[in-house]
This record gives sequence, structure tokens and C-alpha cells, in this order.
Amino acid sequence: MAVGARSGHEQPDDRPGRPAEPSPPATGDLDGEPSKDGSSGSFDDPPGDVGGDDHGGKKQRSFWKELPLLVGIALILALLIKTFLVQAFSIPSDSMQNTLQRGDRVLVDKLTPWFGSEPERGEVVVFHDPGNWLDGEATPEPNVLQKFLSFIGLMPSAEEKDLIKRTIAIEGDTIECRKGGPVKVNGKVLDEPYIYPGNTACDDQPFGPFKVPKDRIWVMGDHRQNSKDSRYHMEDVNEGFVPVDKVVGRAVVVAWPVNRWATLPVPSTFDQSGLNAAASVAVSSAPLAMGALGAVPIVLWRRKRLTAGSTPR
Repeated sequence: MAVGARSGHEQPDDRPGRPAEPSPPATGDLDGEPSKDGSSGSFDDPPGDVGGDDHGGKKQRSFWKELPLLVGIALILALLIKTFLVQAFSIPSDSMQNTLQRGDRVLVDKLTPWFGSEPERGEVVVFHDPGNWLDGEATPEPNVLQKFLSFIGLMPSAEEKDLIKRTIAIEGDTIECRKGGPVKVNGKVLDEPYIYPGNTACDDQPFGPFKVPKDRIWVMGDHRQNSKDSRYHMEDVNEGFVPVDKVVGRAVVVAWPVNRWATLPVPSTFDQSGLNAAASVAVSSAPLAMGALGAVPIVLWRRKRLTAGSTPR
């Protein structure tokens, strides 16, 4: 009688009168576990290729399949950076010479305004046209690629009408400049080494004195005789001032060309002592006046009570 085939895990077929067959040597399981003599129990694996493919048999994705994903992530990051962090702008004119030259690319900090930061004196700022300052100026027509690169922030926008100037005075400041004289902020003379060589402070368009309104700044170009800045727009709806909510951000560095790389710090003339005194007094005097007005009724009420208490009945 034929004996059934064995799987290697069944018990031996013990029959009376028949000697037990010797068990075959252990060969390990089908997962390639080595046997006692060191050989592999799997007959499917070729020599030198034990264990199958790496990473549990999964093939690694090719670079070309992952490339679109990487490009998409890079574009999203670039768009987020342009929207919330920094943006590149191109200098189209000579109004900020010699600090900035035509064709320079500057990086503008757009992050700090999100946290309530407002322009400070001396900062070079980029702002949207507040009142048709660029009316009549030619705007180049970009191609499709330029529009796309501008949208994600890898190239300055040619369609947006933005300007770049230096902040000279902020909310609460009193500013003036007489012909032949310097610019004065809160009575303090500004030493302006950044003005284009050979230019005067304001001989072409004197102004003031007047006070900068709330949420406004007064801006001027460093190339004074070649800059249509706040001085030339005192008749518009904003009286030459730039609303703070029109400010895109502060230009912090010249990024291109490489040989023009430089930071754009605040000049030391805006750090002189006493420059903030008049503005701070103007700001602090309002609460003081309100406090005085509020104290008057209390004093009169107290005096009335004291007088009533001392009157004989």
C-alpha cells in the first residue's frame, strides 16, 4: 500500500511491524530561514539573492516620477514666501540713486507688517501707488513666462504699479524744508549723506512745515532733483502722504546684480537724540488731556460733598 506524501510537519506513520523511517534533516521554513547545516531552506531564491527585493519587495520610485511632485512643492513654497515673507522688486528709475541703481533687484520684507510693524524713519519702503503718482508712466507688457514667474515671486512684477522711496517722517512728526536749507523733522536737522551728489535737500520743491497725519508717512527719493515724491503730490487726495496700508514692506537688501549686493540699513541721522521728543509729546499729551478732563467732575463732586457736610442744619 502506498504511503501518503509528507509535508514535513506531520507525525511519522508508525505501523506495527514496520521500522520507523528516519526523519529528513531540517531544512528551515519557506521564508529562507537557514537550516542547521547553514543552507537556506528556500529553493526559489537564486544564490546570492537571499531575502527578495529591498524594502519589503517594493520598488523605489524613479526620479522622473517624483520630479513633478518636487516641482509642485517648490512652487507652492515660492508662492507662500512671496505672499508672506519676501518678494523681489526691480528698480525701474533713477529716483533712488545712488542708493539704488536702475535695474537693481531688491528683496522686500513682507513678514513684519503682518505683525503690526509700521514703517520707521529712514527705511526704504515699497508701496502701491497711493494716488495716481505713476499716471502716464509706461508699463512694459510681460510675456506669459514672466507673468508666471512674477506670480510665484521668482521675478519682479512688471504690471503692479509700485514705487520705492525713503521714509522721512511718520505719524505725528512735524516736517519742513525751506529753499537752500536742510530737511527738518521735529525741529531737528537731518544730515543726509545718502542724497545724490550735487543735489540739494529740496530746492526744487520746498515744503512745510506741517504735521504728518495718523496712519500716514512722508517719503522722498534719494535723487532729490529726479524724484516725483511726496513733495510733488501735495494737491492729491492724500496731500502727498502715503497711507500705511499701501506699504508693501521694507527693502532690506540689494540681491542683484551680485557685484551690487548690499544691505539697506537706516542711516544714523535718524537715530539722533531728540528726534522723537516732539512726536512722543504730541502722542502722550492726548491721554494727559483726557485724564485732566475726567478729573474735573470728580473734584467738583468731592467739593460739593465737603461743603454740604460743613453746612449747619
